[in-house]
Amino acid sequence: MPSSSSSLALPLLQPAADEEAAEHDDATAAAARKKLCLRGDDRADGGDAGGDEDVGASNSWQVYKGLAFSSLSSFFFSICTVIVKKLDYIPAAELAVVRFLGILVFTAPLVVVSREPPLGTKGVRRLLILRGLLGATSLFLRFYAIHYMPIADASVIIFSVPVFVSALAKLFLKEPCGFFHVAAVLVTLVGLALITKLPLLFGGGGPVQARGVVAALSSTVFGASVYIVVRKVKGVHHSVIMFNFGWVAILETATIALLTTRLELPRCGLDRWLLVVLGAFSFGGQLLLTRALQLEQAGPVSVVRSAADIVFVFIWQVAFFGEVPDQYTVSGAVLVTACVLLTGLRKWALTLPESSATRAALAWLIS
Repeated sequence: MPSSSSSLALPLLQPAADEEAAEHDDATAAAARKKLCLRGDDRADGGDAGGDEDVGASNSWQVYKGLAFSSLSSFFFSICTVIVKKLDYIPAAELAVVRFLGILVFTAPLVVVSREPPLGTKGVRRLLILRGLLGATSLFLRFYAIHYMPIADASVIIFSVPVFVSALAKLFLKEPCGFFHVAAVLVTLVGLALITKLPLLFGGGGPVQARGVVAALSSTVFGASVYIVVRKVKGVHHSVIMFNFGWVAILETATIALLTTRLELPRCGLDRWLLVVLGAFSFGGQLLLTRALQLEQAGPVSVVRSAADIVFVFIWQVAFFGEVPDQYTVSGAVLVTACVLLTGLRKWALTLPESSATRAALAWLIS
């Protein structure tokens, strides 16, 4: 019996390349229900209860792994944001090259160890290159938007990625986009607006440059498209996806840097180390995000990542820059955190047996 239980967890660890994303939650819930039945049979036969508990804990981790990876990737990326703000005298395009160089350097050994074709198989090479172009373009447009418009406006527009992801995932991946996803996105956006003090709602900040708005919206669209492309190639090893993302993005951002800016070297030894950390943490964040997108539906991953991004930035603002939050910031943080908790709660509810009283009580969350 224990061997059967272990085999049921394998589809969760290694999702099939041709599996429809819309069936992901159903398959997860079904596997969990089967495991519960097996655990009951084992106990009836005098099986090892301790072993069953280990299996149950392992299955629970598989259910939450995608969302946990998404949140952890936000932590790494938020540290990168702090470093970029600290090194504001270095052009954005140059920092982008360092960021992507870190991803490429740290990923190359993983590709060698995996023994996968570095450029991927013929069927996915174009998608891998497209993923690199979309990601690099999104990052460049984000910095461009912040340069030409108030940071608050740009932040809210850029963090609206879940809206575009849910729509694109529904269109291209046939993923479900029900009431919960829509409500979570809307509440997240309200929280983001409160935290960033959107001048369009609270006044002040001056007129917004039209080209900045266009750049921010374009960055969001490109960023949302990245989620969709990665989900399309979820059968490809994550190191191959990141390796191709690295070299394609370096070529694009290096070209932009050469054409638009001049080289700016770090001013001191500490800043040089910060550049190293920027590259290393960019790799860590990208690795976790790629795995999250391969394990979980695109919509929930984008919602959790956007929410976690704001929470971490809120913490770093207080810890590193001494910016004390006001009532609007606190209210927004509460809303954003609530979305993260509800998303995790919904995932747990979907793993419960249909006859469970707890699942019945949470029907409003999973309907």
